[in-house]
Amino acid sequence: MGCETATNFQYSRGLEGVIAAITSISCIDGEEGILIYRGIPIQVMAKNSTFEETAYFLLFGKLPTRTELDYFIGDLKEHRALSEHEIGCILNFPKNAHPMDALRTAVSIMGLNDPMKGAESRDINLRIGIKIIAKIPSLIAAFDRMRKGKEIIQPDSNLSHAENFLYMLRGEKPDTEDARILDIALILHADHGMNASTFGSMVTASTLSDMYSAIVTGIGTLKGPLHGGANERVLKMIKEIGSEDKAEEYVLNALAEHRKIMGFGHRVYKAYDPRAKILKGYAERLSEKNGDMKFINIGKKIEEVMIREVG
Repeated sequence: MGCETATNFQYSRGLEGVIAAITSISCIDGEEGILIYRGIPIQVMAKNSTFEETAYFLLFGKLPTRTELDYFIGDLKEHRALSEHEIGCILNFPKNAHPMDALRTAVSIMGLNDPMKGAESRDINLRIGIKIIAKIPSLIAAFDRMRKGKEIIQPDSNLSHAENFLYMLRGEKPDTEDARILDIALILHADHGMNASTFGSMVTASTLSDMYSAIVTGIGTLKGPLHGGANERVLKMIKEIGSEDKAEEYVLNALAEHRKIMGFGHRVYKAYDPRAKILKGYAERLSEKNGDMKFINIGKKIEEVMIREVG
């Protein structure tokens, strides 16, 4: 190929159709709206599993025995608490920093304190990955409380992964329903094939860089509005619309001006995203429970108009 110009050879924009790796971890059928984790449909995992069990399943390739799951849960508990150095660094983050920037930096700080980070052993990198899984909710909650002027709360060893996340965010132990809904959300987002952030992390890891650098790459990629940052844009759009009665006009004007309606037009799913189907019902339940249907009603109206106008 040499230094020929791009017009002289074929290429795949966005690497569409290019096979970069083969995985058995998850399978996506975008035409049918199907997501499968290691042979099990996501609906089954969401109904019957927990985040801890799902994480073990994805990491080790098999569902754990009770003993294996208990050991894994204990491993997560062991690595969940923040060190004094990590807390000190977070307390010095700018309060107006973007949460994804704070998380990216906090994971880098984790790597500064880990003497094993440069190891090339798969087992050691797996151990580091488990430590990162354990600590990410603690890092997020610590930054959120810091920017709100609240005291940082360390995890409670008697609580699950999802329960601890809510506890460290709110400062009080969550009720069973709230914790279970978050648990399901974590299950639904645990893996999604060769998406942009996974691919970015794999590129970094393929150079034999350390695990922390690979995860930081993934976080930076996930932040983008064409990837994980899209949900942030959806919330911004809903707030901009303001009320259900203004939603239809907003959508029609946006379509007429060829502006993107955030939350629609997934790169992979051509049918209804199976994760969204599950989360929609829980979002309605939480809205009813909290006595505030404003955002969910705006979202449902946007969806109604988009289906009618675009299909």
